Amino acid sequence: MREFEQPLAQHFGLNEEDLSTTYPTNDTRIFYDRISWALSHLNLAGLLHKPKRAVFELSLKGKELLDTPDQINEFVDNVIRERRTKNSSAQEAQAVVAQRFESTPSEQSLLESTLTPREELEESAQRIREARYQEIIDTILSKSPRAFETLVVKLLQRMGYGGKIEQSDAVTRYSNDGGIDGIIKEDVLGFGRIYIQAKRYAPTNGVGSSEVRNFVGALASATSSKGVFITTSYFSKNAITYAEGLSSTINLVLMDGEQLAKHLYDYGLGVQIEQTIEIKQLDGDFWDEMENEEG
Repeated sequence: MREFEQPLAQHFGLNEEDLSTTYPTNDTRIFYDRISWALSHLNLAGLLHKPKRAVFELSLKGKELLDTPDQINEFVDNVIRERRTKNSSAQEAQAVVAQRFESTPSEQSLLESTLTPREELEESAQRIREARYQEIIDTILSKSPRAFETLVVKLLQRMGYGGKIEQSDAVTRYSNDGGIDGIIKEDVLGFGRIYIQAKRYAPTNGVGSSEVRNFVGALASATSSKGVFITTSYFSKNAITYAEGLSSTINLVLMDGEQLAKHLYDYGLGVQIEQTIEIKQLDGDFWDEMENEEG
């Protein structure tokens, strides 16, 4: 299959970056995967066959259609469409998905015609993730500011900050927090500390540069160079510019609502696995040990 990659890349004018681009959720290269699915569909349509693993040959029908290349895609689509079982439960499931993501039947058909099965899976997974991100933020906004402060401290611990140090986390008291909402100890004696500011704001209420500046002042009072400012909303352009312009002695990270939700999702804090889908590939070593048919 690899022999198809360079000729096709040259045909479509692709560069090395295009060839090396992978799916967001795994290391599978997208272009190589598309070649695989194209060959699979040609095989299902009877235009080529596989005399042995990883080897492809044109069938008689495949050779015939070389004379009319503009008809190949339509032929493949028609054959595969006939092979698919169309029962009421599958149609109902598709209608639910279309309604959930507010897409019309024509949009669904376009999506199916332009994406490989793996890409459809990736697209669906991403849409589900984005829906969960919004649910996460909505849920956080229904909780108290104090609960949010505890949550972000737990998140940083889940991300590995604080290591295996016992009681490495702390949520400061309201009465005397000095602009600091949480603390993560990086070592046993507490010499290294990460200070946290948490703002549970509505999505339309952004964090301005003055608030970021105040947090930097709080870091200076605490004689610390490490801080994380986390919000459920967003940071204004001026706030981002200010943070980026700080001296190299101050390590300040800004985490907006989208990044917060993504980290909570990725690190499994406040979420649980709903469904696991296994996708398997052939074990090449297993099949290569088997004797091939001669001729």
